[in-house]
Amino acid sequence: QVQLVESGGGLVQPGQSLRLSCAASGIIFRGSLMGWYRQAPGKQRELVANINSGGNTNYADSVKGRFTISRDNTKNTVSLQMNSLKPEDTAVYYCNVDPRFTDGQTYWGQGTQVTVSS
Repeated sequence: QVQLVESGGGLVQPGQSLRLSCAASGIIFRGSLMGWYRQAPGKQRELVANINSGGNTNYADSVKGRFTISRDNTKNTVSLQMNSLKPEDTAVYYCNVDPRFTDGQTYWGQGTQVTVSS
């Protein structure tokens, strides 16, 4: 069974940092394309960053230079280091695996809340 479990969210002040982690199971992790998405209040879910099996990454323009996505294939985890956080980063952050590396379905974790406020 595909399971994605996010953790690491919390309440921080602007300019501070958080590190999110996603533990994956039920997928061929080493060959997968993993991503972090977020959904802010009243807005649609959007891609924050993703990373493929070769370590190539993509980032939303809004987080470039501040966020870093990484993966640990020995632990089946994908992380998101978030620095210089801004209030507009406030959202529920979700882990995702491209459906090409599952049974064709899109799977999401339960999400972890990130709140950036002074």
